[in-house]
Amino acid sequence: MTDSPSSPSTLRARPSAPPDRPKEETARLGNEIYERDIRHQVEPDHHGEVVAIDVETGNWAIGDNVVSATDSLWTQHPAAHDIWSLYQRPIESFGFTW
Repeated sequence: MTDSPSSPSTLRARPSAPPDRPKEETARLGNEIYERDIRHQVEPDHHGEVVAIDVETGNWAIGDNVVSATDSLWTQHPAAHDIWSLYQRPIESFGFTW
């Protein structure tokens, strides 16, 4: 019996060589970019969705969840590696770094 290899299209590796930045700094930069450049473009039409932001470039993408938003960002910008993700909720926001 042999193991079948995973399909490369279902696995998405994180780009190499992320900057040496604490998660708190990535969060601060991501929130700053979101408030300055993105919020007015996505609210109020995208509640419940996720925004993934490359804090190095300011590039961003929207998805139904963290994985789809990040995958969309990587598809558009393969070199993105310091990513802050925010849930768009009517009352609260949650952030994640990748």
